[in-house]
Amino acid sequence: MNAPEQASELGISQQNVKRVSYTTVLTLAYQSLGVVYGDISTSPLYVYKTAFSGKLSLHENDEEIFGVLSFIFWTMTLIALFKYIFIVMSANDNGEGGTFALYSLLCRHARLSILPNQQDVDEKLSSYARDRSADSQQSLALKSFLEKHPIFRTSLLIFVLLGTCMAIVLSAVSGVKLKIPELHENYVVTISCVILLGLFSLQHHGTHRVAFLFAPVVMAWLLCICCIGIYNIFCWNTQIIHALSPVYMLSFLRNTGTEGWVSLGGVVLSITGVEAMFTDMGHFSPLSIRVAFTVLVYPSLILAYMGEAAFLSKHHEDIQRSFYKAIPEPVFWPVFIVATLAAVVGSQAVISATFSIVSQSSALNCFPRVKIIHTSSKIYGQIYIPEVNWMLMFLCLAVTIGLRDTNMIGHAYGLAVTTVMFVTTCLMGLIIIIVWKRRIINAISFVVICGSVELLYISSSICKVPEGGWIPLTLSLIFMAVMYIWNYGTMKKHQFDIENKVSINRIISLGPSLGMVRVPGIGLVYTNLVTGIPAIFGHFVTNLLAFHQVLVFVCVKSVQVPHVSEHERFLMSRVGPKEYGMFRCIVRYGYKDLQQENYNFDDSLVTGILQFVETEDGDCSRPAAISSGQIGNQRIQAFSTRDLSSLGLYHETSTQSQCDVGGTSSDINQSEAPPLKGETLRILKAEESGVAHILGHSYAKAKKSSPILKKLAIDVVYAFLNKNCRDPDDVLNVPHTSLLEVGMVYYV
Repeated sequence: MNAPEQASELGISQQNVKRVSYTTVLTLAYQSLGVVYGDISTSPLYVYKTAFSGKLSLHENDEEIFGVLSFIFWTMTLIALFKYIFIVMSANDNGEGGTFALYSLLCRHARLSILPNQQDVDEKLSSYARDRSADSQQSLALKSFLEKHPIFRTSLLIFVLLGTCMAIVLSAVSGVKLKIPELHENYVVTISCVILLGLFSLQHHGTHRVAFLFAPVVMAWLLCICCIGIYNIFCWNTQIIHALSPVYMLSFLRNTGTEGWVSLGGVVLSITGVEAMFTDMGHFSPLSIRVAFTVLVYPSLILAYMGEAAFLSKHHEDIQRSFYKAIPEPVFWPVFIVATLAAVVGSQAVISATFSIVSQSSALNCFPRVKIIHTSSKIYGQIYIPEVNWMLMFLCLAVTIGLRDTNMIGHAYGLAVTTVMFVTTCLMGLIIIIVWKRRIINAISFVVICGSVELLYISSSICKVPEGGWIPLTLSLIFMAVMYIWNYGTMKKHQFDIENKVSINRIISLGPSLGMVRVPGIGLVYTNLVTGIPAIFGHFVTNLLAFHQVLVFVCVKSVQVPHVSEHERFLMSRVGPKEYGMFRCIVRYGYKDLQQENYNFDDSLVTGILQFVETEDGDCSRPAAISSGQIGNQRIQAFSTRDLSSLGLYHETSTQSQCDVGGTSSDINQSEAPPLKGETLRILKAEESGVAHILGHSYAKAKKSSPILKKLAIDVVYAFLNKNCRDPDDVLNVPHTSLLEVGMVYYV
């Protein structure tokens, strides 16, 4: 639907469309301040303190202060502004950002899919957004290489999981990085824990409400540090402007040697929130994120760092508490209060980013099933995941209580940030060649320029592993193992389904009765297969005496696009001859779609089958998809002539096209309406008798001949995850009163 059509739907006049668009962008940009930029905006509280915390404190002179400022300026300009705002955000997947969004783009263009059941017809989705222009020779060569070597596809998946896990761990190690002066350490830890409890308790209200609560704080904070920075520049040292020259970076490394290189682990904290900025795009929009950063966040931070450096150039002794010392005395307490509030909301960016990452990972079979709640009816990407929220709260409390020292938390944070940024850089190199179809020299230039900076910071942060850097490494390895084993177990179960599916010819050979008594009703058999008959149905054929008159094999699958529109949701087809009463319905969701539908799924599915039957009987070409937007609004409440005609379910004999099944009761003269066709009437009567949901509850076990590592992964880790995650019926919102679960062991 284009902008004028959307405006019409909302009752907005054509001339106000552009104004509404601007208003929406500015509103989202304002909201993003409270969610996306809380982390990066509070970096001035601790960057200089952390950078000069080690042996570099022995080199506190103007040259070193100017050198650190030069590193901060060029790092923010090159990584935050040039890389993320101008380049990486252009690689969003239909407005979605993050590591998995980049990976999804690559999978669609290079057939690296980690999802089973992908079909050629999926490429016709409106959100598939695949460039159909000819590939360059370099793009073709790289795609061919990745497709022919499974080991590289697996390595790429592990690499993506590493970046994803590091992004998740950011939430755990962010904590509260504010050290309140003159307070005993135990009081600081206690206050931090109370603040964290309050912060995570607010998450269930939704991103938009949290954003409006936190945005004024972050905006006030940015304006404060901007004004204070300008004041300090003119008050203490206007020559600080010369520090923006990259010459000072080379001079800094030459004068300080190893100590200066190690101190860069503190400098990288100035860009801690840029990856969350990219990942949180789905909560807002790329344009709103760009507007907020370029207009307010970037200039305010640069001026704040310059002002603090100007103050330090005249007050070397205050290096460990430079930020608060640089605040003019008349405004100290108001700024201190705003700084404290800003530090409290600093973790919001990575918390929201983690919700997005886990949602994407779960849909792509790389994370156990969790409950995903959409918290806004206007902004689709704003979600809340209860299990993840409380898990992150526990990890944050553990890190805060365990480390206590904010410098150690900063070291742990820096390593996680630089690692996930480097993963994004490498994926962008592939995006430039495979998706954007640019020359390989462009990709190499991007990776060399950005990757070299990030590798410099990674090497510096690795030196801090004993001082807190081991935390993100340990947590990331645990998360990565969980995600990879879940993906491995899921793919093995799907492989078992394919290898043990029942031949359609075997089912057809049993005759229309399928060797059983066909009783009134509709049976929905859920399966992971888009073709063939699932093995679980073979159990029914051989062990049960009766089954439903109408049988529908329902496959609910994820597609590697963020969203599937309602009118493209269903794919309907017939299984076997018409007299067998068997259908297949493929229900497609994007990795950001909510699978718990608001409308009645049973009625929608039955209406879709009726429309398919009518279209098929009208000798029209079989449609690729049935509009769930139409069928969701045509719920079958009763089966009188008037209701049936309102659904367009009569076989019309007039000159009107038989393919048009969307007529209303006013289009049909009820007194002249012919009787219902046989199959349509049979389906309606079957629905009236009841709809049963047959769900396979499968348990994976490793074969006896499997190696010990596989047995450990499948029989212990995967079994534990499968037992403690959400059941499929919870995710699908299947009514328990009509649910029939069938247990089955998969030997993989």
